[in-house]
Amino acid sequence: MKNPLSFLPVLLLSLTALFGAPVVARASDAGAASDSSSVVRYSTISAAGVDLFYREAGDPAKPTIVLLHGFPTSSHMFRNLIPALATRYHILAPDLPGFGQSAMPDRDKFAYTFDHFAGVIEAFLSAKNVERYSLYVMDYGAPVGFRIAAAAPGKVRGLIIQNGNAYEEGLSPAWTPIRAFWQDQSPANTQALRQFLTAGVTRWQYTQGVRNATLISPDAWTVDQAGLDRPGNDLIQLDLFLDYRNNPKLYPAWQAYFREQQPPTLIVWGKNDPFFTEAGARAYLRDLPEAELHFFDTGHFALEEDGPAIAARILDFLQRQP
Repeated sequence: MKNPLSFLPVLLLSLTALFGAPVVARASDAGAASDSSSVVRYSTISAAGVDLFYREAGDPAKPTIVLLHGFPTSSHMFRNLIPALATRYHILAPDLPGFGQSAMPDRDKFAYTFDHFAGVIEAFLSAKNVERYSLYVMDYGAPVGFRIAAAAPGKVRGLIIQNGNAYEEGLSPAWTPIRAFWQDQSPANTQALRQFLTAGVTRWQYTQGVRNATLISPDAWTVDQAGLDRPGNDLIQLDLFLDYRNNPKLYPAWQAYFREQQPPTLIVWGKNDPFFTEAGARAYLRDLPEAELHFFDTGHFALEEDGPAIAARILDFLQRQP
């Protein structure tokens, strides 16, 4: 019986005659392709006892930018920004516990507080051997990042603030039901906050205040809602709504950090944000008079509609820093 593969040499000679010598992939070629700075890597690491998912791109030898997401999203909100920045910088974007692809520990074993989140992110940066970095903070990422920066200002090269608050005037009237919950966790006040966890409100957060809703990918709110709909995640979010009351108490300390340390700061702000006001963005200039402030005619998730323009602002800002 003939070898069933005996025809291969003849076939290869015929193909070579027709099309030229075949291209042979070498390990070095594959390595070169995979080393592209815009390639995003997806990993999980243990940080303070939590399995933390993160996105990473760029050369770790270059300056690091840490991206901290908001509610109710995850590092998914940075999916388009990361490749744009990774050509010049090393990018790390973790998912907070209970969000995205990170672990969702039981509430009886893990305190869902912003203090605890800051400790987890500090442990994450230590595990990744990151000593100095710039911080991009948005929404929930702001109280997490400002805790870290105020505690170790020497590690922070600069701040990029996108619709993240540190001033009382930055909280819009949309916070009224949350403020009521801070004072009284009654069934009625609790039920009012559960509305923030519904699919309609999640979509509204992405589309409210935008110029053109057809430019906003429904993947964004669909992915977020899948996270909110996990069994038990509603109670985690209610814990965080309640703990947010401790953030305004720290505003004076964060403002003192701004005044005393004067970190280079870029503020990029969706001016039609229903939660965080233009006044809150301008308030930073009281303590950071050299900060750059740019408003965009869009909503809360400004990257969805103005991502390329924001990326350009960030690259321009960072390359002018020492």
